[in-house]
Amino acid sequence: MSNAGLAGKTTGIWGRAARGSAWIAMSFVAAQGFRLLSNLILTRLLFPEAFGIMALVTVLLVGLMLFSDMGVGPAIMQSDRGDEADFLNTAWTVQILRGGILWVLACCLAYPAALFYDQPLIGQILPVASLALVFAGFEPTRIHTANRHLLLGRVTVLDLLSTLLGIAVMLVLAYVTRSVWSLALGSVATAALRLVLMTAFLPGDRNRLRWEKSAGSELLHFGFWIFLSSVCGFLVSQGDKAVLGKFLSIDGLGIYNIGAFLAMFPIMLGSTVTARVLIPIYREHTQVDDVARARLVRLRRIVTAGLILCLAGLAVLGPFIVNLLYDARYSAAGGVMVAICSVQMIVVIFLTYDQAALARGDSRGFFVVSAAKAGLQTAGFVIGALYFGLAGAMLGQAVAMLIYMPVIARLAWRHGVWDGLHDAGFLVLALLLGAFAVWLNWPQVELLFPGSPAGFYES
Repeated sequence: MSNAGLAGKTTGIWGRAARGSAWIAMSFVAAQGFRLLSNLILTRLLFPEAFGIMALVTVLLVGLMLFSDMGVGPAIMQSDRGDEADFLNTAWTVQILRGGILWVLACCLAYPAALFYDQPLIGQILPVASLALVFAGFEPTRIHTANRHLLLGRVTVLDLLSTLLGIAVMLVLAYVTRSVWSLALGSVATAALRLVLMTAFLPGDRNRLRWEKSAGSELLHFGFWIFLSSVCGFLVSQGDKAVLGKFLSIDGLGIYNIGAFLAMFPIMLGSTVTARVLIPIYREHTQVDDVARARLVRLRRIVTAGLILCLAGLAVLGPFIVNLLYDARYSAAGGVMVAICSVQMIVVIFLTYDQAALARGDSRGFFVVSAAKAGLQTAGFVIGALYFGLAGAMLGQAVAMLIYMPVIARLAWRHGVWDGLHDAGFLVLALLLGAFAVWLNWPQVELLFPGSPAGFYES
């Protein structure tokens, strides 16, 4: 390719990346804003117990999804065949089969899960809530094609619209039923609406059932390591609730879930943007010059700085935000916000690295770092919870992430994207800001320890 052609290609992808990031950010902020508004209304219609039960149901659903994830989306985004009809239709067929199998597994898991957590309602709600997985299986691969080419405007608008309509359904059901069923049925409605909107309004060819052997082999080979990585991803994203479901009261888990919902906003935004934007950028990164590499370094530093400052603001103002938005039953969620935000300031430092492995087709390397992160985080969380309850779990997670940093740095170095100055500088900043937030809000953080009157633990 000529220098002019390469420059045009590079400029094009960075322009699409900028527009795509803007669309994702605007949609995410709007969706989370509406979720927050609905959350405020729901906390006045429902009791903390409802949020605790739904948190456990969500843990089980996410676990089923991640324990069966074959990485269809990343496979389409990074594969040389990612625009071919046979490859896309084979991927769609895999998605549908997976969705049906997941629903059957959810039905089988419902009763044992209800016994394990001593919550009979889980046995009734899980088979219904898992219908969302069936709807997700039929979503068109045009979503992944749009992500592959960073043409994200229409996808994000439709995604936001389905979220808003689903929230509206959930609020109506909550007003009518005043039960946890409104949360479960609302999530199913959101999945169904998203399927309808994406199928009807995304441009491109319709998917058909198809199995091409070579496409299936590529998907399964790439997906094997993604599957193992997703098992680890379950421990990273849902392990806290799975563990705390045995340590906290059901009301306490509901309060924790409220604090986590508020605290995780920046990290969720960062993860969403990097997962959908960085794979195409990294895929082209091996072919570009020093100017493009400098852009990538600058992008990473801007993302990290922005996320750390957002998390620091939430950590400092967490108790004030909770007391402003929620009634006294949820006031202890302020300490949860402080602790989670302080830990997540460490996590965002290496948030942009693992996508480089997926962009290069290195799903095995992605699994190795995912396994290390899951193992360390889970061990730290459980050990800390055993000795110091919820406060110990948060501290154990922070220590685990510090130990994990060299592991992810090695992966980044191997793929030519490691930035040691970025890591060292932002680590110092994260530790200082986190320590300041904990010191400033120590009375609220102290409520996370066993024996506190906050209602986290069984009386």
